[in-house]
Amino acid sequence: MLGVYPDDVLASGSTRRRKAVRQIPAELDLVVETLDGYCGAVVAVGRTVVAGEQRDTVTLADRFDRRRQFPMLPASFLLEGELVTLVRPLPAAAAPARPGRTASGSVAVAGVKAQVAKASRIWVEGVHDAALVERIWGEDLRIEGIVVEPLGGIDELAEHVRRFQPGPGRRLGVLVDHLAPGSKETRIAATVSSPHVLVNGHPYVDIWQAVKPTALGIQAWPVIGRDVEWKDGIAAALGVSDAREMWRRVLASVNSFADVEVPLLRSVEELIDFVTA
Repeated sequence: MLGVYPDDVLASGSTRRRKAVRQIPAELDLVVETLDGYCGAVVAVGRTVVAGEQRDTVTLADRFDRRRQFPMLPASFLLEGELVTLVRPLPAAAAPARPGRTASGSVAVAGVKAQVAKASRIWVEGVHDAALVERIWGEDLRIEGIVVEPLGGIDELAEHVRRFQPGPGRRLGVLVDHLAPGSKETRIAATVSSPHVLVNGHPYVDIWQAVKPTALGIQAWPVIGRDVEWKDGIAAALGVSDAREMWRRVLASVNSFADVEVPLLRSVEELIDFVTA
């Protein structure tokens, strides 16, 4: 696999020092990749006998819950691209407590109740955008007291902003689809100039396309002609009965921030920072 070993460190005459391989406890739900490309989350750690010797093993489950068992050999796994050695985790009583994570990757705060909604808001174009934002950032937003509202399109964005009357304690973040150079959406966003409003977005045709294809088990999103409604075209190209069923599959494929593209992550995080500042 390219990139794992940048140079042949064992070649004759090499003066490079081999980087120490970290040992990582094989804790439940840890996501790793094997050197042959299998990616999955840890679901079990056990032992098996190989050639008369007992060896530690780890069982990984992929996105479709297909499971494979692997020996925990030295330098046999990748963690976020880093070569690591998996080892048996410490017993529960001896393991240091680790803070949990929300779907957005934030540290989960135990015992904190949702706040009363603040005056600041995040606007999104439609209900699908709102559902996806809730899927990933919902827990964070409830703690911050920020409500996400679908607009039903941004054609009248400037008028909506004027009626909202943004101010220092009443900030507004707007998430826009297809915010790309030369697009209609970019021209509409330029009509808003309040210092208390941040219009942010992603380059994808629709919020669906901001979901990684791999999360859906496909190699890439199909290319749809302009003469076909995009969502209907996607459903048809992927052999799904209709756009509503396709959306249910798209949303169900998203479990955390790791399932969506970086431009969407960056845009939403910036909007949350802006309205909670």
